[in-house]
Amino acid sequence: QVQLVESGGGLVQAGNSLRLSCAASGRTLSSYAMAWFRQAPGKEREAVAAIWSGGSTYYVDSVKGRFTISGDNAKNTVYLQMNSLKPEDTAVYYCAVDRHGIGGRATYQYEYWGQGTQVTVSS
Repeated sequence: QVQLVESGGGLVQAGNSLRLSCAASGRTLSSYAMAWFRQAPGKEREAVAAIWSGGSTYYVDSVKGRFTISGDNAKNTVYLQMNSLKPEDTAVYYCAVDRHGIGGRATYQYEYWGQGTQVTVSS
């Protein structure tokens, strides 16, 4: 069993930055696939960034060059650094884990989820 706790969300003005953290307990993350998803009101949950076993990463086109996903195995924590935030980045952000290390872009590919953290970007 893996428990995930996100933190770091908040209200910021457009152009500013936030760093989200996802702390995991119960298992080490080093061999897992980790991802950040987001869900805006009335929209489907979408994969924003992912880091898979072997170190490959994925970013949705809308955040490329602005967001960076990284992991700290010693702290069992995954981060999402979000720079140059835009109002359209407003959403609840969730971290997710696939213990098989495969992951992907779809929600069904991840077994464990955090409770979500709200990110609101004002114009």
